[in-house]
Amino acid sequence: MARQVDVGTKPERARRAVAEGELALRPSTRSAIRGRRVPKGDPLGAGELAGLLAMKRTSELIPHCHAVRLTSSRVDLAVSTRGVKVLAEASAVDRTGVEMEALVGATVALLTVWDMVKYLEKDARGLYPSTRLGPVRVRTKEKGEVRGR
Repeated sequence: MARQVDVGTKPERARRAVAEGELALRPSTRSAIRGRRVPKGDPLGAGELAGLLAMKRTSELIPHCHAVRLTSSRVDLAVSTRGVKVLAEASAVDRTGVEMEALVGATVALLTVWDMVKYLEKDARGLYPSTRLGPVRVRTKEKGEVRGR
């Protein structure tokens, strides 16, 4: 039997989580991103927007995840020495945490970048020998005081 955990009796608290991750890319792909030479557009801007949208839909993607009322969210992507790094932050005042929202936002942001540059990453067989997603992890998780007391 599948079910969600009952959080109805838990108090509302300020909650915040930050996830981080990286997408390893070829040097030529990193150069194309920096030089704004990706035909589909700006992978960093598109990835950041996709990450924000994904955070809002986390409970639709992960069956046991509660719908959380986000009070703020943020996704930052930047070209790094190995590829593209992401920081995704989710905040809410609710009865359950927001780490899944941050993880989903970070992962979808990186997948969006991959989708936009995959033509640069493919080898002769159509595979991605240099492209690696991860690790994606929770860097910070905070829970504040009980609200309304």
